[in-house]
Amino acid sequence: MGSSCGCGVTLLLVFCLWGVLISLSSAARLGASRQKLEVAKHLNRLNKPPVETIQSPDGDLIDCVHVSKQPAFDHPFLKDHKIQTRPSFHPEGLFDENKLSENPKEKAHTPITQLWHANGRCPEDTIPIRRTKEDDVLRASSVKRYGRKKHRTIPKPRSAQPDLINQSGHQHAIAYVEGDKYYGAKATINVWEPKIQQPNEFSLSQLWILGGSFGQDLNSIEAGWQVSPDLYGDNNTRLFTYWTSDAYQATGCYNLLCSGFIQINSEIAMGATISPISAYRNSQFDISILIWKDPKEGHWWMQFGNDYVLGYWPSFLFSYLADSASMIEWGGEVVNSEPDGQHTSTQMGSGHFPEEGFGKASYFRNIQLVDSSNNLKAPKGIGTFTEQSNCYDVQTGSNGDWGHYFYYGGPGKNPNCQ
Repeated sequence: MGSSCGCGVTLLLVFCLWGVLISLSSAARLGASRQKLEVAKHLNRLNKPPVETIQSPDGDLIDCVHVSKQPAFDHPFLKDHKIQTRPSFHPEGLFDENKLSENPKEKAHTPITQLWHANGRCPEDTIPIRRTKEDDVLRASSVKRYGRKKHRTIPKPRSAQPDLINQSGHQHAIAYVEGDKYYGAKATINVWEPKIQQPNEFSLSQLWILGGSFGQDLNSIEAGWQVSPDLYGDNNTRLFTYWTSDAYQATGCYNLLCSGFIQINSEIAMGATISPISAYRNSQFDISILIWKDPKEGHWWMQFGNDYVLGYWPSFLFSYLADSASMIEWGGEVVNSEPDGQHTSTQMGSGHFPEEGFGKASYFRNIQLVDSSNNLKAPKGIGTFTEQSNCYDVQTGSNGDWGHYFYYGGPGKNPNCQ
């Protein structure tokens, strides 16, 4: 009698465990299918129906989407927005690239294009959008965080007390100005392909247009080039933009990965690979980026090179920047996740220190500001900032050809940076 009772208890336990396992596996399946559905919905939101699709040699798909169907117009405030096809005003005194030195040692080559151009161009009235793939979204920590920077990624020059160093895992080598009202900034940025140690790290070179304090309400507009395996799934150097109006918390994103930036240009794709790139002791390539506030409409416009006005961030996206910027920064940023408890070997710029100079270290040249009269002018009182100069450093200078410039970057981990 006792043994049959024991048998019954055992069977009951087996059934119970079996039931738990079934419910766990069905919960996991349900979770996975819910995530798949969430990802599919997000992809559907981001990837608008194209007029044409161009396959890039690097595996990207570039969708030519009608300008009125772009992601910006998912924003409730932009439902009836009339697209501005050109800025009301360009800044006065745009630097004349032809005045640059013809000395081959000091002259960077300029024919920069994007890799996808090898296989075609988008028709008029469309804009090129890099198609987001399922894998891109799945690499993010969540669907919601896809295409967004982590919090606290702004270099705050005055916060270099030892206890704050590397608090956010981000390191910088920058030049900056503050203490005035700024209405834009320009720079010509040397283009490299820095090596990234961990897929969750990145290396970028950009300019920051900042408004407000470094608290929860920081406004930022950013543009430059980046290598980010997490965001793009490869180690290519890509053109990017970013914006936020609340210190990277809930607003803003990279490129066109949310509603905000309104693109009007059919030739340049945000997030697409830049080609060619510079090589050590070899040909040098650079890109020019100008961001300025249209004095009439108040929108923030972006120009790439001398020929491509890309589009604008509508002023209503911002609080402080709806008026003006209070700080401009130019330079490099990397993520140091301290793999194996040591400093990352992710490179910034060319991966070489500033003192190596042209052809070896990366540079920003002809850095300029836009003032309240919409004039481009040289910055006054440039400061520099880096958390650990043994890992990444910055050195400024000025001359007739390059105006105000600086070399920046470094290898990360080395005998003096552990």
